[in-house]
Amino acid sequence: MVSALQGRTLETEPHPSNFPSVGCPRRSQLPEPGLTHSTRNRARPTSFQLFSEMIVPVAIALTVGLLGWAYQALKPPPPKICGSPGGPPVTSPRVKLSDGRHLAYREFGVPKEEAKHKIIVVHGFGTTKDLSLPVAQELVEELSIYFLSFDRAGYGESDPYPLRSVKSEAFDIQELADKLQIGSKFYVIGISMGAYPVWGCLKYIPHRLSGASLVVPFVHYWWPCVPANLSRESLSRLPVSDQWAFRVAHYAPWLFHWWMTQKFFPSLSMLSGNNSIFSRADLEMMQKVSEATSVGQEKITQQGDHESLFRDILAGYAKWEFDPSDLKNPFPENEGSVHIWQGLEDKIIPYKLNRYIAEKLPWIRYHEVPDYGHFLIFEGHRCEAVLKALLLGE
Repeated sequence: MVSALQGRTLETEPHPSNFPSVGCPRRSQLPEPGLTHSTRNRARPTSFQLFSEMIVPVAIALTVGLLGWAYQALKPPPPKICGSPGGPPVTSPRVKLSDGRHLAYREFGVPKEEAKHKIIVVHGFGTTKDLSLPVAQELVEELSIYFLSFDRAGYGESDPYPLRSVKSEAFDIQELADKLQIGSKFYVIGISMGAYPVWGCLKYIPHRLSGASLVVPFVHYWWPCVPANLSRESLSRLPVSDQWAFRVAHYAPWLFHWWMTQKFFPSLSMLSGNNSIFSRADLEMMQKVSEATSVGQEKITQQGDHESLFRDILAGYAKWEFDPSDLKNPFPENEGSVHIWQGLEDKIIPYKLNRYIAEKLPWIRYHEVPDYGHFLIFEGHRCEAVLKALLLGE
């Protein structure tokens, strides 16, 4: 009996070692008192949780880095102002304007006290007051001409001006004339990009003008007065890189510095050495000019490309306060005249736009010059023709 009971006891109470391991957890596998299943999961994060915890700070760091890079790329560098510590030296005479800025200038021709005609010459893109006009000294003396040229804001030795505009350029011209006491009236000649300040003079200070010439003048592809199809056609004749540069300047000026300095796409053909934008006549003229001694070329952008070249384009292609077609004839009694000179071979300034403007403003005397391109004023006979038409009405 005992042996039988013992046998049953052995059957009903088997030794723990006889249980399979999956059926009975070992002590080490049992949960500690008070440690729930969810607590164990938090103590041992999953791969997804680890990935999430890593990617968030990495994403934040990348975003901050990208924003910092974008800020630096979009922000123009500080200018190297002439006469400031570490800046270029001042080597030219300058006047101080009412807002504290300085304009550098150059006088040539007959003395202003003796001159019969006083002309302010407004230089174009990528040049300075030191540009040389091929005018015979005999003609200068015969017509008794005093010339005054100046570095526009940011160029050469004139202080930069972040708020530069068509209007500010016109008033710079007026204040320069007053500071140098050249008289209540004067002529203006604007060359290429230097023509938009002359448009500003016709709008804001017409009472100060004796006459005006716009030579191969800048055109704005978003002037409201110009039919959209004509503007598109004219813009499409430019190299694609130039089209995009002008679009960015007009529509996204805050992006322009980056656009002009990035290396992914070509920005402006004139700055990249693309000679395809010049006509045959222009290339010949460039060859002649390169053989002559150039003065002041090293000073053009010495205060920074952005302050000189880039701001020039931004001011020109910004939204103007007026439209050329709104202008009134400043010389209703024919006491003076306004002229546009356009080379028919000019690939930089599409002639159809200037022709259209002249048709809208019949008081402008429009001169189309066959076989000449953008540099027509640097040919002696053409330059003298510009002067005689302005001063003598020839």
